[in-house]
Amino acid sequence: MGRMAAAGLMITLGLLAPTTQAQQASPAQPVTTAVAERGELQETVHLDGIIEAAQQSTVSAQTSGTVQSLPFDVDDSVAAGDLIVQLEDSEQRSRLRQAQAGLQEAEAALADARQRFERIEAVHERGLVSRQEFDQARNNLAAARARVERAGAAVSEAREQLSYTRVLAPYGGILTERHVEVGEAVNPGQPLLSGLSLELLRVVVDLPQKYAELARTERQAQVTLADGRVLETGEMTFYPYANPQTHTFRLRMRLSEPNGSLFPGMLVKVSVPVASREALWVPASSLIQRSELRAVFVVDDQDQLRLRQVRTGVRDNGRLEILAGLSEGERVVANPSVLVGSDRLNPVEGTVGESNP
Repeated sequence: MGRMAAAGLMITLGLLAPTTQAQQASPAQPVTTAVAERGELQETVHLDGIIEAAQQSTVSAQTSGTVQSLPFDVDDSVAAGDLIVQLEDSEQRSRLRQAQAGLQEAEAALADARQRFERIEAVHERGLVSRQEFDQARNNLAAARARVERAGAAVSEAREQLSYTRVLAPYGGILTERHVEVGEAVNPGQPLLSGLSLELLRVVVDLPQKYAELARTERQAQVTLADGRVLETGEMTFYPYANPQTHTFRLRMRLSEPNGSLFPGMLVKVSVPVASREALWVPASSLIQRSELRAVFVVDDQDQLRLRQVRTGVRDNGRLEILAGLSEGERVVANPSVLVGSDRLNPVEGTVGESNP
């Protein structure tokens, strides 16, 4: 039995050996203990999410013409209202001049019809013209007014077609793709440029089917960058249907404060709470780990130290979950590294290396 205790002591010293030199160089520190306690564990599923732009669109041609200039290239930043495509506009200007001439002609005809009507109306009151001539003059005036309205609409349409030759950025952002080159002829509906805004970003993640209902009810999620920084999120949107290939539900969260360091396409970690349960906790600092061996020092009622192998679970805010090897209420050494060189490491026969299933 003495050899068993001695072997246990050698194991203990081996577990603590990496900290021996540091502890010998510093004064002795008091041993602190903590009680193994039960507490709630919030189980979460960690998924990969993608940052995407809430505003991303493709600008298409609204009139026909030849691309005359492209002031911006792919990856350039543009402000809302900037000219991004200029089409050759000689045809549209010609149509506008024709429409304006037609409007002038219609206005002249209206003036003539008004004058005729006023003359006939004056003599009709004295009974010098027939009712038929009066009605005809009134109808001609109404027709002239309608022609003026039609000519005015033609001018407005021609002016709008001319404005379509200048394609402006609908919002500020970055150009991501160019679909045409200078000199190309384009038709209405043909894509010209694609872009996105960096001001409104969101995170999308595919949630496994078995977690979807709880996540939709709880509406809690945490988005974390690779450096550990937690991002503040806003409104959460759950898609009401599953992907037929992956059987996952898409979850979308708006980022409340994009700060210039976030860009579409970045990978983030999304933690979604899916369940809660009771767990046995000890301080994470109490664990002694070498290779596959995990153990803690248990303090018994006589203040004797017993090295006990344990099976561990998750870590949470400085706590370590114990799955097996400890019972609730047992005391453990919270700072086992200070035991190096301490008299308290004297072996107690039959106590070192024990396990509490």
